[in-house]
Amino acid sequence: MPPHPEPVLTAGGVRAMDADLDRAGLLDLAMEHAGRAVADHARAHFPGARVLLLAGSGANGGDALVAARHLHALGEDARVLALPARHPLTRANRRRLTALGVPTARLSAPALAGALRRADLIIDGLLGTGFVPPLQPALAALTARVNASGLPVLSIDVPTGVNADTAEADDDALRATYTVVLAGLKPTLLFGPAAHHAGTLLHGDLRVPPAFAARHAVATREDDAALAARLPVRFADAHKGTAGRVWVVGGHPGTTGAPLIAGVGALRAGAGLITVHSEADLPLLTPELMLRRHADLTRDLQDQAKPDAVVLGMGLGSRALTVARAALAWDVPTVLDADALQPELTGVTHARTVLTPHPGEAARLLGTDTPAITRDPLGAARALQERYACTVLLKGGPSVVAGPDGLTVVRGGHPGMASGGMGDLLGGVIAALLGQGLSAPDATRAGARLHARAGERAAVTHGYGLSATDVAAELGGAWADLMTARPAEFPVG
Repeated sequence: MPPHPEPVLTAGGVRAMDADLDRAGLLDLAMEHAGRAVADHARAHFPGARVLLLAGSGANGGDALVAARHLHALGEDARVLALPARHPLTRANRRRLTALGVPTARLSAPALAGALRRADLIIDGLLGTGFVPPLQPALAALTARVNASGLPVLSIDVPTGVNADTAEADDDALRATYTVVLAGLKPTLLFGPAAHHAGTLLHGDLRVPPAFAARHAVATREDDAALAARLPVRFADAHKGTAGRVWVVGGHPGTTGAPLIAGVGALRAGAGLITVHSEADLPLLTPELMLRRHADLTRDLQDQAKPDAVVLGMGLGSRALTVARAALAWDVPTVLDADALQPELTGVTHARTVLTPHPGEAARLLGTDTPAITRDPLGAARALQERYACTVLLKGGPSVVAGPDGLTVVRGGHPGMASGGMGDLLGGVIAALLGQGLSAPDATRAGARLHARAGERAAVTHGYGLSATDVAAELGGAWADLMTARPAEFPVG
């Protein structure tokens, strides 16, 4: 397993890391270990395969040439088609291959057509993290031919034809069966549609100190043990008054289910007392929730004793902005969702505010369009955090948490969670954790992972189409899963 948290590196981060390795005299060693890892994965997943390695002119090609040398040394059938080498280490490894007599030829359309007929596996070392679409026509013709062959592809670091820094991919980008990830995740491996080209991700250990990658990471992806260590712990004398009082504020005729789902999320995430406030009549969905109907939310809530956390906006309609302004003035931990996500709140939010937009809402908050958000989710989350000076959860597959301490990509989830009510449930989970004393960044990261893990569990039982109610029922099991991962030395009350 890779070291945790996993770093997420852009192309610029990879260049900076390689420069550090070069200054330390470790770059050749890192390429050697990268190629060996690729060869090991090829043998493990495709034993006895006749391997065709495609080597580009840069460092990615050098990794492929090292892999070819290791496969040859182990008696595997390995052949290489290569472009002229530009990187010094790539040239050096080409010379080593030639000295060992490994079959190597210039990459061209006729050579590729012949090689594909006698190959069982393609190792893709053509283009690495430095590539920006589109592919040059001649190379696009080659990648299109590989895709059309139907052969499995094992890509090195990123599939040829994707932009390492974004979710963009060329139309003829290689479609990998596996991608061997080196040094750290790349944004293109996490976010669709480019991520759809990567197949299953495998880890390739460069065997260099983790600090070389960590110092240049733009984001991280934490493991469950790290997140579980932040979850609240109840002692034996806990009672409902010490477990967090949460208000859910939302709902108008036709959308009364949204705040109730949020209330269930808060309940399942451990809040002691949950009150749902609305200007509409709410059905009794869960008897543990206290329901309050108001003629005027901003007026009626003003003089009440304030809760430990608030989540508002779901189904609130045109009143959302006014109510959000009033709630933010209370200066309690506040989750803003759905209708409450308005650009007019710039300068009004505070450090204990959490915004939970989906890409369309994020576009509204930033004054751009949805494709700009989905093209670069990390950049969008960072821009939202900077503009609104609070914690942001940009929802998606995967979600991104942006806090004052940096960016985190949320692990897991399931595509069956793409249904109405999921965001309402998540807002309630985060509010419950805020009400139990977690900071805004910690509550958001842990809450998003709990929600994702609950979705994974629900998919086992319910299959593909999941409802928010299905996922809510699994939040307790998801909590138990994370607690199982908790470091043994962490004290439990």
